[in-house]
Amino acid sequence: MSEPSTPNILFVIMDDVGVDQIPAMGYGGLVAPEMPSIEAIADGGLRFRNTWSMPECSPGRSALMTGRYPMRNNINQAIGPNDLANSQIDPWEMTVPKLLTAAGYANAMFGKFHLAGPEHNEAGNGTPATLGWDHFFGWTGGLPGSIDTTAGGVAPAGTYSCGFVPDETRANGAYSGACYVATAHGASCTVIAGANAAGDSAGLQCLTRGGVLNPGAVCEASPPPGLIFNRENAHYVSPLVVNRNGAVEEADLRDARGRGYRSTIEVNAAIDWIKGRSASNTPWMATVSFSSAHTPLQHPPGSLVPSGANSRLSDDCKDPVNQRLLSDAMIEAMDTELGRLLVETGIATRAVDGSLIYDPSASDTMVVVVGDNGSFGPLVKLPFDAGRAKGTAYQSGVWVPLIVAGPLVTSPDRNVEHMVNATDVFRLFGEIAGIDVTQAVPRGVDAEQMMPYLTNPAQASIRDINFTQGGLNIQANGGRNGPCVFYGNSCSHTPVSKGVCEDNGGAWWGVGADDPSVLKPGLQQCWQVNQAIYANDSANYDTNRITMGATHYQAVRNDEYKLVVNRALDYHIATDSGVEVVTEEIYRIDQDRTAPRLDREGENLLAGVLTTVEQANYDALKTQLNGLLASQIACPGDGDGNGVVDAKDVTNYTAINGSWGLSSAYDFNFDGVTDAQDLQIINDNIGACPQ
Repeated sequence: MSEPSTPNILFVIMDDVGVDQIPAMGYGGLVAPEMPSIEAIADGGLRFRNTWSMPECSPGRSALMTGRYPMRNNINQAIGPNDLANSQIDPWEMTVPKLLTAAGYANAMFGKFHLAGPEHNEAGNGTPATLGWDHFFGWTGGLPGSIDTTAGGVAPAGTYSCGFVPDETRANGAYSGACYVATAHGASCTVIAGANAAGDSAGLQCLTRGGVLNPGAVCEASPPPGLIFNRENAHYVSPLVVNRNGAVEEADLRDARGRGYRSTIEVNAAIDWIKGRSASNTPWMATVSFSSAHTPLQHPPGSLVPSGANSRLSDDCKDPVNQRLLSDAMIEAMDTELGRLLVETGIATRAVDGSLIYDPSASDTMVVVVGDNGSFGPLVKLPFDAGRAKGTAYQSGVWVPLIVAGPLVTSPDRNVEHMVNATDVFRLFGEIAGIDVTQAVPRGVDAEQMMPYLTNPAQASIRDINFTQGGLNIQANGGRNGPCVFYGNSCSHTPVSKGVCEDNGGAWWGVGADDPSVLKPGLQQCWQVNQAIYANDSANYDTNRITMGATHYQAVRNDEYKLVVNRALDYHIATDSGVEVVTEEIYRIDQDRTAPRLDREGENLLAGVLTTVEQANYDALKTQLNGLLASQIACPGDGDGNGVVDAKDVTNYTAINGSWGLSSAYDFNFDGVTDAQDLQIINDNIGACPQ
């Protein structure tokens, strides 16, 4: 096939899947998930083995979709329901779909969005369309809901920790039952008896079909009164959102389109859209943004796990050992569905034995696969550091897999060991489409070129340094997510709610806290947890106190050294208040396949006397970090980000104030409303910040 001038693009985002999980990248731990689809793509493309993203979902995805670091748009952590529009991608941002529209591309996204809204945003669930996607089918809020431990109302809460009725050999299990599936006018019913060929219990089979199993029962004319169809159930029942042709559809939880296994729903929607483009002469970009393997973890359908990993799973989805197995199974299921996507859209084929055949020259589609951030701590694979994972700037938190394949790649099946940042993927999409990104994005981007790596196997490193950062998002009047204590020894403001905290194994100390380990419910900040611990037992405070997770943190590296700066609030006994604690650490790091040198606790070079070479690298990295942070200049009154406060800002403010009046990019004092105080800030700064 001749090389296309503007090939199609299939962009695949894996959720919470760090480089530690991926055999194709040289890792995967003692027992790696089987990923033949991704391995086939990697064998036909480039493995970028030294890629950094941001430490959490939303900032990582924003970097991919805008080409800009978190400090540019204040998306510092996973967006939650209390975060203002000031920490969401705004309507004036140049996103990937807006960029590619200029080159004639049609754009669609399927699955997890998590870039803006629906809360505190005028567009609500229409944010995907506002930010440039022609078609969206998925979940704007991003995070799967909590597991329904009643399995649809058939048992008391807490009975089924995995959200479905297990087989008859397990507690409260059943061999058979009546499977009710919600319809527009009630429900249909089918009796399911025994495990299927993949070993799924009747309960899991029913859940996969989008139904609720009434265990041990036969079908009746109508569902029993206690069955619940309007409750979320993690990866199986979700509030689907569709943006299409300018309309926003918010599906009811009973809607069959949002019921079933998420990875399957996401791939089905992508296949339908891509196949619907076959009659068009315009190129397309489809982003398949998988929800896997984000917590809460659940059994995937056994048919998606050909390795048989499901057979090793227990029916206790809170058990730490079982959670590691669940993660592997979910990653394998995601890979299976990715393979189906490639085959059904003609990007790959199947051999007689069923194995995937991927020939990058046989398709006019570029395939890009990436992780949005590092793996969640309890699921991290050896030899990576579970204590310094997702939500930190350490290697296990930001080092992600990145694979690029397709007709524009010269000499495929090779590794690129040079530094790449998630922001660079934005520029890559522009390069694929033949767009001058620097000219197309007046705001400027932090992205460096990637195309030279695709076309020149001998390409030298383009980046001198790499950068990542995290922190707190902007909430009304200085608020933040409540404190969540993990494993009794560390506190974080990352979980956006009590439910998310508990879904990830934490104890919530914020409003509504009911965990027996919580000494003082209703706290606002992590340092107050240590304050409560001290008040409860001052004599043993040094033993009982917990570690404060950083509230602002950055890292910068060169080819051999890495500087990490963490800032956290901790309890200060003398003043009985919170004080900021700043730490700096420098490490030697590398990407060795067998034993990568990581930024582990106890290996901070600043704990000793630096050599001349180490001191020179520390000084250079510190200067580069300070320069990067200083490059973001505050411009009060500039709501559209064009670098100057001007009449456009007055016009935009007037429109938002008149139609909405609540949180927006023009809420400059962060009080959750766009009002006269914000207009005054614009007027006070007219003509300021010309860049």
